[in-house]
Amino acid sequence: MGKKRKLGQERAAEAPKLEEIAAPERPKRTLLGWKDGPDVGAENSSISGGDVGPVFRNKEKVLITCSRRIMSRYRHLMLNVVSLLPHGKKDNKVESQSSKGATLNELVELRSCSYCLFFECRKQKDLYLWMAKCPNGPSVKFLVNAVHTMEELKLTGNHLKGSRPLLTFSSNFNKDPHWLLLKEMITQIFDTPKDHRKSKPFHDHVFAFSLADDHIWFRNYQIVNQGGIEEATLVEVGPRFCLNPIKIFGGSFGGPTLFENPFYISPNQIRALEKRKKSGKYATKVKAKTRKRMHELENPLEPDEFADMWKE
Repeated sequence: MGKKRKLGQERAAEAPKLEEIAAPERPKRTLLGWKDGPDVGAENSSISGGDVGPVFRNKEKVLITCSRRIMSRYRHLMLNVVSLLPHGKKDNKVESQSSKGATLNELVELRSCSYCLFFECRKQKDLYLWMAKCPNGPSVKFLVNAVHTMEELKLTGNHLKGSRPLLTFSSNFNKDPHWLLLKEMITQIFDTPKDHRKSKPFHDHVFAFSLADDHIWFRNYQIVNQGGIEEATLVEVGPRFCLNPIKIFGGSFGGPTLFENPFYISPNQIRALEKRKKSGKYATKVKAKTRKRMHELENPLEPDEFADMWKE
């Protein structure tokens, strides 16, 4: 009689080898995203009637942060911008120093972003906005004026959070090359990527960028339908602010200067001129008092002959 096999040997004989099991192929990752198998491409080609490449997925994100010791009003403006951009990522505050460019570029790389909006507050009075394409540039520095947040306006509207905005620009953006560059940067930063996981597939508000007096005026309008798209009206909901371009740099947060605004006056110079005006008013008052005293000394009053009449 043959020898009996043990129970463990029988199970080992019945179990298939690991090499014989066919593992499913993993999709290949390309620069344009994940490339699916041949079935997806075949379906797309059959539908469109031609060869279709890998599906492009726009995964660009915007890092939004601010400097330390920022005013509450400007911090609320930053939070309003964060709520309007579903593809934006908010990060911790960054120290506003000369080395902030290297720090921000590192943060952008760590958060897998391609653009950066940095709200920099100086002297707890002035607000500057940096728009940068990281890590190679270009970047723009703005002075932010006429700031009104949603809480101040009390016109928050009821447009859905995460819906894709319509971007509109005034026609005078095409008159100079630096305005064309700013238009392209604003479009890439504020336009929500298609099929973003946090965005909605429809439009219910408009971002309006108007160019007047060499300033960029931002307005946010909500689309109110009244019987169709042709009869739709726009209602301003905020926030609103004005951007005064200072310089355009070739790199990210620095580099060669591509454009410098010749009409820009820093807020420090404006405050210094106001102090000089006030000091000039005081100096004129002092001079007027000295002239009055000199006039009184040069032209003394004649003695009154009736001054001592009532003393007796």
